[in-house]
Amino acid sequence: MQAYSKPVHIRWSDLDPNFHLRHSAYYDMAAMIRNGYLEENGLTLNVLKEQHFGPVIFREECVFRKEIMAHDKISIRIEVIKLRKDFSRWSIRNLFLKEDGTLAAILTVEGAWMDTRERKLTAPPSIGADTIANMPKAEDFVWE
Repeated sequence: MQAYSKPVHIRWSDLDPNFHLRHSAYYDMAAMIRNGYLEENGLTLNVLKEQHFGPVIFREECVFRKEIMAHDKISIRIEVIKLRKDFSRWSIRNLFLKEDGTLAAILTVEGAWMDTRERKLTAPPSIGADTIANMPKAEDFVWE
């Protein structure tokens, strides 16, 4: 699959007292882009509810490379960096890119799928497996 990237508008409320993007806004924006990918590829909240599964996050880490200011135009690209063969666990990288291509931040999230009735980790039903399997892969992608 080709790269998945979306532009993000920086709001006043996303800024900190230094007038650059506050650290927690990176996490919110990355989640918005990841969830947008899922929604656009058929894994809507209604489907998650009907199929009784959803994503759970174990670890999320952001490395800040260049500050993002209020006037910057940015986009966020997502790519899978690691998948279990049964698609039960995954790692996704979010790349924050300035309009000129400068890499401003790298946010990595590690997670899994959870059965929302049993409240236990599980392999996803086929719609979840297909959606994550078709997510763009990073150059350093590995199967676990």
